[in-house]
Amino acid sequence: MAERLKNRADFLRAQRGVRKIMPGLTLETCATPPAFAKPGCFRVGFTASRKVGGAVARNRAKRRLRAAAAAVLPLSARECTDYVLVARSSTLERPFDGLLKDLVAATAAVHVKLRAGEDIEKAR
Repeated sequence: MAERLKNRADFLRAQRGVRKIMPGLTLETCATPPAFAKPGCFRVGFTASRKVGGAVARNRAKRRLRAAAAAVLPLSARECTDYVLVARSSTLERPFDGLLKDLVAATAAVHVKLRAGEDIEKAR
């Protein structure tokens, strides 16, 4: 089950976390703070800067990211994790199946990095 990120602080926390840049999108992720963590739930947010284009282009890019996230994240997201999908200028031109492949690969890559970080903290 997914919840939406809406607070700036949540986006900034994810920005400081693990990041994977792909041709169609950038995925930023971090652990959900304990105060907001719910079992079996993850949080997701979407953003597009003015580099993507005007308001119409940014909204279209975010719609494409929301559709990709709805298709991929319920199957591959980890619980108690925040995901932020950042639109790139190529998000608009990239074929949708390419966008899905980018998100699947990015999700797998950040999970490996998150797991490695958790292993290091357990060793301390």
